[in-house]
Amino acid sequence: MTVAVERLITSEISRPARYLGNELGAVHHLWDAAKVRWVLTYPELYEVGASNLGHIILYNILNAQPRQLCDRAYLPAPDLAAKLRATQTPLFAVESKRSLQEFDILGFSLSYELGATNILEMLDLAGIPLTWKDRQASNTYPLIFAGGQTATSNPEPYADFFDFFALGDGEELLPEIGLVIEEGKTRGQSRQDLLLDLAQIPGVYVPQFYDMAADGSIYPNTVDVPRRILRRVATPIPAYSIGLVPYVETVHDRLTIEIRRGCTRGCRFCQPGMLTRPARDVEPEAVVTAIEQGMRATGYNEFSLLSLSCSDYLSLPAVGMEIKNRLQAENISLSLPSQRVDRFDENIAQILGGARQSGLTFAPEAGTQRLRDIVNKGLTNEELLRGVKTAWEQGWDKIKLYFMIGLPGETDVDVLGIAETVAWLQRECRAKGRRPLAFNLTISNFTPKPHTPFQWHLVSTAEFQRKQELLRQEFRRMRGVKANFTDVRISAMEDFIGRGDRRLGSVIRRAWELGAGMDAWYDSVERAFNAWGEAIAEAGLRWKYRQIEELSEEIAEGQPALDTPLPWDHIDTGISKQWLKDDLQRALAAAIVPDCSFDGCSHCGVCSTDFGHNVVIEPPPIPEFVGVVPKTTKVQRLRVHFGKLGDMALVGHLDLVRLFDRAIRRAALPISFTGSFHPSPRMSMAQALPLGATSSGEIIDFELTQEVDPQEFQHRLSQQLPSDMPIYSVAVVDLKAPAATQILNKAEYLITVTTTNQTTSAQWQEWVAAIANSKAIWFEQTSKSGKRQNVNLRDRLFALSAEPREASAIIRYVGSCRNDGTQLRPEQVIFMLEQVAPQQEFHILHVHRQQLILEETTSEAIS
Repeated sequence: MTVAVERLITSEISRPARYLGNELGAVHHLWDAAKVRWVLTYPELYEVGASNLGHIILYNILNAQPRQLCDRAYLPAPDLAAKLRATQTPLFAVESKRSLQEFDILGFSLSYELGATNILEMLDLAGIPLTWKDRQASNTYPLIFAGGQTATSNPEPYADFFDFFALGDGEELLPEIGLVIEEGKTRGQSRQDLLLDLAQIPGVYVPQFYDMAADGSIYPNTVDVPRRILRRVATPIPAYSIGLVPYVETVHDRLTIEIRRGCTRGCRFCQPGMLTRPARDVEPEAVVTAIEQGMRATGYNEFSLLSLSCSDYLSLPAVGMEIKNRLQAENISLSLPSQRVDRFDENIAQILGGARQSGLTFAPEAGTQRLRDIVNKGLTNEELLRGVKTAWEQGWDKIKLYFMIGLPGETDVDVLGIAETVAWLQRECRAKGRRPLAFNLTISNFTPKPHTPFQWHLVSTAEFQRKQELLRQEFRRMRGVKANFTDVRISAMEDFIGRGDRRLGSVIRRAWELGAGMDAWYDSVERAFNAWGEAIAEAGLRWKYRQIEELSEEIAEGQPALDTPLPWDHIDTGISKQWLKDDLQRALAAAIVPDCSFDGCSHCGVCSTDFGHNVVIEPPPIPEFVGVVPKTTKVQRLRVHFGKLGDMALVGHLDLVRLFDRAIRRAALPISFTGSFHPSPRMSMAQALPLGATSSGEIIDFELTQEVDPQEFQHRLSQQLPSDMPIYSVAVVDLKAPAATQILNKAEYLITVTTTNQTTSAQWQEWVAAIANSKAIWFEQTSKSGKRQNVNLRDRLFALSAEPREASAIIRYVGSCRNDGTQLRPEQVIFMLEQVAPQQEFHILHVHRQQLILEETTSEAIS
């Protein structure tokens, strides 16, 4: 049954549109028609989870499976979480509004070491026991599993909480899991038997069928499961990236298309580079098709191409230019994640941005050539300068650079080399008439990761703090440089959990009980760090309870230290542990290993029938740029009257503007754009509607580059808007006439009001008459500048009436509504009622704006 959440998801909570589940692309399957019911649960706020590409891809794939249904859930913000607990309402899935307990299987994305406390919070809010042991005796609870990079690299710290883990890529693995669950439900299998069947699927790890030895190693406790669990590898399918266009602004508010999965650069600190091998290019035509279709289907004005190393996708310039040509009149832009500075050239510079230039990010990682060789970055000073200088010559005045401190073999000379490198780049990028090149720097703290050559390394919080201070002193003397340092407490927590074993289950749970949660958020770090510290102490552990003392010559020679079993040795990623040891020796000798996608094989062990081989596609020719056609001309203005009803009342004003922008693009209507540096569509809403209020009288003006019949415009736009946003009329307005925002004069409201004491119809009429007969009702308000002033609300009221109901009344009023601040708001009408009926308390139950009245509309006399 659905959870009664309509009383919880109101305008009183922050961004209530997060929880509506009615976004464009949301899939609503019939509950009773599904044999297997999934929830993909992302343990972060909606804005983070709903824009995660893996979340979108798996959601689309599962909903494409026959007889299966996939809903979604996210970590509720603290205000909603408090309401859920206060009302004893279980956490729900956003589309069906059903309790998470009602589903067959809950899949959590565990892509970050500090995400576990949020997962426990979600399970607790859902009323689901936290550990698999507590769920084992009953078939009524859903199966709980985790996937993602952290789950794949080292699931052991979290083994107490999950029935199973899905290791590696999920595109093929999750449908296989669904089939086994469907068969198990049909046969009426017990939870234990079903998990034993799931353990036979390559890529599924069921912790309860494995035990931990005294040395931390993991071994099977039954003969029916494999000793080592294989990481799954799948081929990227860009078409599944299209879908889910949220109403609220998300962290990555754009279409994202994967162009290459896997990286073979071999950076020795990089866990994704080791866990996603081999490299697999996507066919350029498939990328172009997905972007073109995706932009038209979603209405986004920006797209991003995703890969661990976008620049290693050799078809990037050709794909980017082809898309730029095909969508050259749409005022769209392309953004790329951090990319290889040594591959950045004029071809890539030309495809970035669009109508507006996007940011540019490079990751040199280390400040000296010696240290870059130790970590196998494969980047020379000459290549770094060439890439940065190319960007500067192509018009970028600000560039973001990523560096790390605390890397193996690092000295203070290497740390100070970061500042010296930035100063050198600034000196080399100077010219008369150009502002100096500015840098935004992110200085992160290196934390060793499982399945990398540096997995044995020890890090020191005190050393991080000392090295951060060294750099701060240097940066104080530099202009045009802004440095952001990662909090050392976050790094300490990441390292403690990331390389832990099963003993950490009780620590994670206790840290959550003590208040840890949203641990990596800036305003939560102090609370989380204190909670973790107390939980570790209670467990009798130390922050460095597993790691060897230091990476040094002794370790290089003392192989027994490297042969100690590790908690993640039973996870078969394809890379042999011996190769990681050998690569550590190469690191100590500052020896480079070439990228095997473009050079000889590095013999890491991945390429095989289990994991596949590198797929590198020869790039097509780069198309000639046909130029951007400006869409700034204005030949027609259309005035649209529309409504905002139902759940759309919970979508805020700025989100509504974005919604219209995307709807216009999907409808392929010829909207005109401003000619500014950041072109925006020429549309103007008469006035913002208060969050939570409904309306049947909103007005928005659109200016077009071509004449469109108003009926056709209404039909095409209506098809792209939610059903709760009806369009009532579309009319042509002279381009020289004032915009609706300029001539807005009044507004008619219907507000539903209740009182604390029982009232009669005669009393309501008496109060209305008292207000009508008043010459002045003064109200103190504060302006945006903080200035207090008294205003006569009676001067702003033009019509007022009351229609009493059984336990409430409908107040109709017409009041001032001008964009210069002269307004009569619903709460001010309540204030007026309180002045004439001081014995009563009035409460607004609902606000509905009936119409906006422009200056040319005939004024009403007060009734």
